[in-house]
Amino acid sequence: MGARIAAHFANAGVPALLLDLPSPDGPDRNAIARRGLDAALKGRPGSFFTASAVSLVECGNFDDDLARVRNCEWVLEAVVENLAVKRDLWRRLDACRHEHAILSTNTSGIPLRAIAGDFPAAFQKQFLGTHFFNPPRYLHLLELIPGPATDPALLDFAASFSDLRLGKGVVRCKDTPNFIANRIGTFLGGTLVKIMIEDGYTVDEVEALTGRLIGLPKSATFRLFDIVGLDVWAHVGRNLYEAVPQDPSRERFLPPAFLEQMLERKWLGEKTGQGFFKRVGPQREIHSIDWRTLEYGPRAKPRFESVEMARNVEDVAARLRMLVSARDRAGAFLWKVFSDLFLYSAEMIPEISDRIVEIDQAMRWGYGHRLGPFELWDALGFADTARRIASEGRALPHNVDAALSAGTTSLYAHHGQATLYFDFCKRVYDTLESRPGIVHLADLRRGGAVIRSNAGASLIDLGDAVLCVEFHSKANTIGEDAMSMLHAGLEETASNFEAMVVANEGERFSAGANLAMVLLACQEGDWEELELACRRFQQMNMALKYARKPVVAAPFGQTLGGGCELSLHARRVQASAELYMGLVEVGVGIIPAGGGCKEMLARHRDVRRVFETIGYAKVSTSAENARELGLLTRADVISMNPERLIADAKRLALSLAPGYAPGAPRHDIPVGGEGAWALMKLAVWTARQGNFITDYDVVIGEKLAHVLSGGRLSGEQMVSEQYLLDLEREAFLSLCGDIRTQQRMAHMLETGKPLRN
Repeated sequence: MGARIAAHFANAGVPALLLDLPSPDGPDRNAIARRGLDAALKGRPGSFFTASAVSLVECGNFDDDLARVRNCEWVLEAVVENLAVKRDLWRRLDACRHEHAILSTNTSGIPLRAIAGDFPAAFQKQFLGTHFFNPPRYLHLLELIPGPATDPALLDFAASFSDLRLGKGVVRCKDTPNFIANRIGTFLGGTLVKIMIEDGYTVDEVEALTGRLIGLPKSATFRLFDIVGLDVWAHVGRNLYEAVPQDPSRERFLPPAFLEQMLERKWLGEKTGQGFFKRVGPQREIHSIDWRTLEYGPRAKPRFESVEMARNVEDVAARLRMLVSARDRAGAFLWKVFSDLFLYSAEMIPEISDRIVEIDQAMRWGYGHRLGPFELWDALGFADTARRIASEGRALPHNVDAALSAGTTSLYAHHGQATLYFDFCKRVYDTLESRPGIVHLADLRRGGAVIRSNAGASLIDLGDAVLCVEFHSKANTIGEDAMSMLHAGLEETASNFEAMVVANEGERFSAGANLAMVLLACQEGDWEELELACRRFQQMNMALKYARKPVVAAPFGQTLGGGCELSLHARRVQASAELYMGLVEVGVGIIPAGGGCKEMLARHRDVRRVFETIGYAKVSTSAENARELGLLTRADVISMNPERLIADAKRLALSLAPGYAPGAPRHDIPVGGEGAWALMKLAVWTARQGNFITDYDVVIGEKLAHVLSGGRLSGEQMVSEQYLLDLEREAFLSLCGDIRTQQRMAHMLETGKPLRN
């Protein structure tokens, strides 16, 4: 964990000194720290944005290098969850620290007063808890916990730095066992296991009911346990059980008998090769455990009628309401889980938090839930759900009873762009404080900022003379609706705004062009319409590139194919640090035809590098890696905190507006002609001989080489952007006519995976 935290500081450009126990064997006394750092670098998912960032972390050991912390501005301890070990290390650190250094422990549940309660006053003033969630790079939450006498100014600085520089969603917590997220999360995990045992559900049934279907990560329940480690999960639960003797639900924190047997057998999850799941045979088929017999068997795909119907409902709140009202095993299971979660979360106020807001944030940011417990309660209907619970003879917490008596029908409400939350302690609605530097499009929509909208996209006034084009189609694919709204946005910006931003708040920036529509046109042989659609997409991207006012794209997450091409044509990109960007068209049997080939050639003279990036469908593992791949330029900017992305993009767009000159289409893009063609064809042939690609990949590779060489011209020449666009479109259409490309498209739409035909 310490190595992963150090890696994330390095991602933010902050040098770190990583200390661990001295190695008892060999000449390298820093070997233990180096192993941790190596695991952070090579692990999957990786902890570093790029391999080069590892140079910012220096390794040492507690015996030889502890005095070096005197030069450190932040001393962050992340040793084993053992009170005696932590206190002993802090005594040593207190003797050599800088007097003004921030001192923080990464404990996941040990009370800070137990760690530092009898330390000197000067130490306690600088001491606080910083609970990073693992892996720190990917989980947004940082729980910030004041110590017995933490300086409020220091706490404010740590919160601000963690937000702005480290990109964290900071939740301030009370010094209670397991703080917020792990208190609720441990209860939820224990409840899922309890209901599984009591009502006879299988591991596969619970997995099917607790993943993305209900707004949880795809790791669901038992896959998450395997990732975390069953020993870690049990340790956290046992510690919490001992720490909260008054908690009426504490029995749920203890591992049940079958889990104790798994622990005895060292079936701890991924770290030991088996836990609730294991891979079997040469095909590495995944088998799941039968918790009754502890025997493994092939995974079964449970079928619930209500689930099959609910999958077609896009709106998560409507889907959840449908599921919990179903009179089948799925509905019964989810109702028990949700109702127990609601009651427990309400009972935890004000013990772990005075407000519902922090509990919801902690579960969204720390556990990756789409909705926190109280947001989920609202989605199901606060008052109706409470009455259903009461009708079953279960007691409601007094604060819920009081809210119902006051006529409360929802826990959150909206007034214009302001969000209100129900304060259980005060028994009134209060206004959620604004967060400077953060823009939420949903708030703007509620406040009437939408200028124009269709099924696929909207125009939203961001304020300060900046217009936003927001995608909201399924997977934010770019179809006719999005293209028409982008053109409308350019016209509106030219007349009434200073700049335009392309952004959204979906799960991904854009999965690319609407592949289903492309395949349909191919199957129907509608080549004229397909050629026209391709031409319109090219024209739209060129219009973005040479717009009268600056256009900034704000990509995040998956930014693939056409979404990548759109970003390449923006004047600037304000990218989220977590950016998985790439021109991946070869995976569905085509080449980039919205100007992606053209833009990569225009940016880079190394045609071999461009050919490999597109031909191998390389996708960046971060925004910094996208720079390395040539998908972002040095002038593009990166936002560490995803919540700040749209506001940052707006600020960047405004900075470009004064004196903006759009330029004109280029006619001076160098291409290598026959020589470049031969070089790329040799690379294709070599890859085929090595069995890295298929025969049809060779066909696609040669089409790509034809475009990137400028149409196999004689010798190096300068060509125009339009010339390259025409080559892209021609190659795209010819590949679309091949049945093997259509097979790849159909397979991708059906399975979400590329076909190697």
